[in-house]
Amino acid sequence: MAKKPGSKGVEAPDFRFRELRGGVLLTNDFGGHVFLSRSEFDRYRSGKPVPGRSYEALVAGGFVKDRLGFETLFGRWKSANASVFHGTGLHIFVMTLRCNHKCLYCQSSVVGERAGNADMSPAVAKKSVDLAFQTPRSALTIEFQGGEPLVNWSVLREAVRYARLKERKTGKKLTLALVSNFSLMDEEKARFLLENEVSICTSLDGPEPIHNGNRTYAGGNSHKKTVRWIKYFKARHDSQNGLKYRVFKPSALLTVSKRSLGSARAIVDEYLGLGLEEIFLRPLAPIGYAKKHWDIIGYAPGDFLKFYEEALRYIIGKSAAGEPIKEKFAQMLLMKALGHKDSGYLDMRCPCGASIGQLAYNYNGDVYTCDEGRMVGWLGDDLFKVGTVRDKYEAVVSNATTRAVCASSNLESQPLCFRCAYKPYCGVCPVYNYETQGSIWGLMPSNYRCRLMMGVLDLLFGLLQDAKSRPVLEKWAGIGESR
Repeated sequence: MAKKPGSKGVEAPDFRFRELRGGVLLTNDFGGHVFLSRSEFDRYRSGKPVPGRSYEALVAGGFVKDRLGFETLFGRWKSANASVFHGTGLHIFVMTLRCNHKCLYCQSSVVGERAGNADMSPAVAKKSVDLAFQTPRSALTIEFQGGEPLVNWSVLREAVRYARLKERKTGKKLTLALVSNFSLMDEEKARFLLENEVSICTSLDGPEPIHNGNRTYAGGNSHKKTVRWIKYFKARHDSQNGLKYRVFKPSALLTVSKRSLGSARAIVDEYLGLGLEEIFLRPLAPIGYAKKHWDIIGYAPGDFLKFYEEALRYIIGKSAAGEPIKEKFAQMLLMKALGHKDSGYLDMRCPCGASIGQLAYNYNGDVYTCDEGRMVGWLGDDLFKVGTVRDKYEAVVSNATTRAVCASSNLESQPLCFRCAYKPYCGVCPVYNYETQGSIWGLMPSNYRCRLMMGVLDLLFGLLQDAKSRPVLEKWAGIGESR
């Protein structure tokens, strides 16, 4: 028998819970969450009346069985899981394996700058564009990577032109992006990229000693070149009035290595000093060169989480003081947890973004579930190969490998993940599991990545209980303005 609303007794639908900072966090498959005190939680799960504000929070979150607003709750779920209903949006083109850097954590399976037979040909580039445009999505992104993609500039330039032509013919919305170390950038290349509305991203690991220590560059000072071109593209963005094309803000990626630990504030200050408005504190993954050099650059999950908390609290403080800075990792998780939106973070989808969210096109025309899967292929194991650029999109996404990675990254198929309070916001990576544990299914109790994500989510949901931190985190999630 349903409880009368006035009695505030509760008949609970399915929910998950986790003890957190003296209270209990409840979540459900709609993506709702609510914090209860221990005594409130004991009353809730036994069906007894719950005090006023907490009761209304339970109702709003979808935790009261006889007051479920299915249209609202399903709308939230659909928004947070929008990727399930669309085709592949991100298409990564590996323009070359050649590179003039030797980064200790490199996952890109690079070869020397003078190596032969390591560049994407014009024919393969054109076929790659054709395959990417077969996606049923009305909008897609092509991202040029390497190696260092500017090594193969002539083919990259023609691929940009062909992709823009394809955009006009098909009517699809195309976003173009370049990930470069900037070592080969010059005014001519920069002007072409800007005029063709290619967004620019680079790697910046922090102050010069940390950056150069991680990113060895035979041509000199990697940090100096990186900073120069960040400033160049930011200046063009800031003074673009009157231009006939859009100039995007440049962005940078940080890979946290052992060298980063203990320098959280200095790294954040480096980004702030360059006027960068986002910093992505990415944990190191033991794949590629990073796996070989783990003793030198790796760390335990607790070491990363200590660094991450110090950096995140510092960034929150700066943001609260009016600095236009946010931490991208936290933002993407919060967009799903608070804003009920698909942030586009492919690693945290369920199923993950492999094949159905992204595809990686190798220089030779082989196509993989993702860029990490391509890296495994470089080591001689083509488990994550799903076809070639000569195949049809339908064949690629219905490939047995695509189905396998979708199944293994579906959290309903992971017993511990299915029962975890963070299931609505989390995801697993079959490539990571395969590389570290020998199976695409992984073993969550001893999974390094799982411990990292658990710690990050514990921190974020804990900070949401802090009156000073919550407004900043809500703003990052895109809901602060509506309050």
